[in-house]
Amino acid sequence: MQPLTHEQWRDKGVRVAVLRLDLIHPVLSGNKWFKLKYHLQQAFQLQKKGILTFGGAYSNHLVATAIACNLEGLAAIGIVRGEEPAVLSHTLHDTKRYGMQIQYVPRSVFQHEQALIDTLQQQYPDYLIVPAGGQSAAGVQGAAEILSLTNAASFTHVACAAGTGTMFSGIINSIAPHQQVLGFSSLKLANHDDNSLLSMIGQHSTSSSWQLIYDYHFGGYARKNDTLLAFMNQLYQATGLPTDFVYTGKLMYGLYDLIQQGYFQPGSEILAIHSGGLQGNRSLPAGTLCF
Repeated sequence: MQPLTHEQWRDKGVRVAVLRLDLIHPVLSGNKWFKLKYHLQQAFQLQKKGILTFGGAYSNHLVATAIACNLEGLAAIGIVRGEEPAVLSHTLHDTKRYGMQIQYVPRSVFQHEQALIDTLQQQYPDYLIVPAGGQSAAGVQGAAEILSLTNAASFTHVACAAGTGTMFSGIINSIAPHQQVLGFSSLKLANHDDNSLLSMIGQHSTSSSWQLIYDYHFGGYARKNDTLLAFMNQLYQATGLPTDFVYTGKLMYGLYDLIQQGYFQPGSEILAIHSGGLQGNRSLPAGTLCF
């Protein structure tokens, strides 16, 4: 747990701390272990040879699955969206280093997800198929254990980044009655009344003590600009907290902005969850970030 202070908050009457899930493991860090935990258990219980899952060329989930399977003695297959690149990303290099077998599938095929899954299940009957990002009931079940790492009940708000909505749904299911969860969408979602995040939450959680915030995506998933990158550097220089430009940088930028706007009542105590994903920063040009 890392307390954060900011000179502009002194008159706001709020307290902020960060749950540093990024420090759990050098590679299998952040929320990834939690979202994979029960999938790994299922693979052993069903006596599967390994896990087959999905992601893009920069997917944190693929790296996490690759090393988790490596550590647990399971095989791993990664179905990567798109054609094989001429130069492999750091992510794809890592997945191969940890023993994951990579297969590339055209983006057009990914649009027919269920048909793709049915085909792969027939082709690899000895593998447990895990959705991208661990997006499933098992992923939500694991994410619901995140708050057990600390005395979360002392906080009035829990804030986290939201991509697939898996971690967000798990946190919603584990909060105390007096708490509210804020999810900062990393996706640019035009329809705030009917979208993938709302669908995921509706399927896997029952509490109404949550709110999605759509204003800090910086153009969409994995999009960034100089303002966001400068903020990430300033945050690190002031607090020593490293963030990534896909999830946690946007979360912290949004949180800082809302505090300055007076969004939170005086006396609010906010727990921000650092969900990891720092390896994605390696795709940035050298020298972009100061950490």
